[in-house]
Amino acid sequence: MSKHEKDGGIVETVGSSVADADASSLANVRHADDVRLAELGYKSEFKREFSLIETVAFAFSIMGIVASVTSTLSFPLVSGGHVGMVFGWLIPCFFVLCIAAMMAELTSAMPTSAGLYYFSAKLAPPKYAPLASWITGWANVTGQVALVCSIDFTCAQMITTAIAVGSDGNVVLAAGPTYGILVAILLSHGVVCSAATSVLARLNLFYVVINIGTTIAAIVGLLVGSGSDKVSTKDAFTLFENNTGWANNGWAFLLAFTSPMWTLTGYDSAAHISEEVAGAAKAAPIAIMVGVVATQICGWLLFISASFATHSVSDLLSTDLPLPMGQLFLNTLGKRGMLAIWSFIIVVQYVTGAAQAVDASRVVFAFARDNALPGSRWWKRVNRYTQTPVNAVWLVIAASIVFGFLGFSEAALSSLAGASVIGLYTSYATPIFLRITSGRNKLVPGPFSLGKWYMPLGIVAVSWVAFINVLLVFPAAQNTTAETMNYAVVLILAVFVFASGSWIISARKWFRGPVSNLDSTSSRDESLNKAQ
Repeated sequence: MSKHEKDGGIVETVGSSVADADASSLANVRHADDVRLAELGYKSEFKREFSLIETVAFAFSIMGIVASVTSTLSFPLVSGGHVGMVFGWLIPCFFVLCIAAMMAELTSAMPTSAGLYYFSAKLAPPKYAPLASWITGWANVTGQVALVCSIDFTCAQMITTAIAVGSDGNVVLAAGPTYGILVAILLSHGVVCSAATSVLARLNLFYVVINIGTTIAAIVGLLVGSGSDKVSTKDAFTLFENNTGWANNGWAFLLAFTSPMWTLTGYDSAAHISEEVAGAAKAAPIAIMVGVVATQICGWLLFISASFATHSVSDLLSTDLPLPMGQLFLNTLGKRGMLAIWSFIIVVQYVTGAAQAVDASRVVFAFARDNALPGSRWWKRVNRYTQTPVNAVWLVIAASIVFGFLGFSEAALSSLAGASVIGLYTSYATPIFLRITSGRNKLVPGPFSLGKWYMPLGIVAVSWVAFINVLLVFPAAQNTTAETMNYAVVLILAVFVFASGSWIISARKWFRGPVSNLDSTSSRDESLNKAQ
């Protein structure tokens, strides 16, 4: 054998050894994850196909920054104009970061799809653990489903906006056809989200590329396309306009917070897919923090660009298009340019809805796994072919279709946004509140720990959620009608009445919070022994 052949053999052997070592290392990580899950009381039912990068991509994509800003531009426009756009986004970011940090610490300590309601059960006093888990779980399920519907509803609005612009205003679809588009989007998401975990993990890399690319294109397009028509720097940052109908300017400005609070939701998704993540105790908290910070930065830059490009707030608010951002792009880029970037924004919103549907289905699956939902035996089933909770996916889709009837109200977006934010942030705040009270000495920190900072950050987080929940039940204008009313309070109250009634009548007698689904104590011991 020649030296060249020998060298080639050496290279091949070394390469093979490295590949084998990598595969072995990954297998060990996944095995350690399964052992940790067994310690938390659950057997592993999913394939761990999400890597760190794919988990970060999932957490970032679920917030769909460019599409979310596009969907909610009307809130800051009405509640402060330029000041609402710039500072209505910036101020809530500091408080949301505190919540995200607390969420990351809890997820690192207890990486399970049960997520928030599991955290509440483990941190509450034993006597109240089932009730804390019940409240958190129902709040999270409500927020998750409302968020799926609100994302897909605005996706439908984006499509109707494109149709209106493409037809030069000759085709303006009413609430009925818009609802039909919403149903079609939801059904397609049901198909996509029923796929295997490996497929979903790879799709998220595509999601994040198109998300970031479209965001950059939107920022550049608004700044360059507005040319000399840009407003001055002073006006872009300081010009305040109150178009809410509320007499108090300070209160009017606070209502602009709806936009960032709706956008900066869903980052708990990293916790809910943690049973499908390799190295979940490290990857999931990193995904939460990176996803939130990246979204905050990109969102603020996009709103600043929109503020510079907005020559007249009143013109955008008086547009016949369903979404004012469509009018802003039309004014700035012209018809062809607007439709070009709008098509990508529609894709971003579509994939954001798909990611959120995956997240919601995992929450439903986990809650049903602990027998907390009517018909739990159906919703906790894992499809033997895809190894994903397909039944839970379609329950989310069906519930979102029902929520979609709010689309026949003029205040549909504010109602769905308010309901999703209130539901989700209540479920975020409950375990955080328990962490800084009864659970101070109960948490065994994971790789991501806040140390002594958990207490001040937790106090800020809980206080902010209490404030924002009150804020979001108010209507956008002082004088309302049945059509313009904020129905968020109706949705939240309906779920509250159902959950409270079922607890008092029945659930308090049988619901004990998270229930281990390990076959026996010996199976748990066997899993632990294999890791040693």
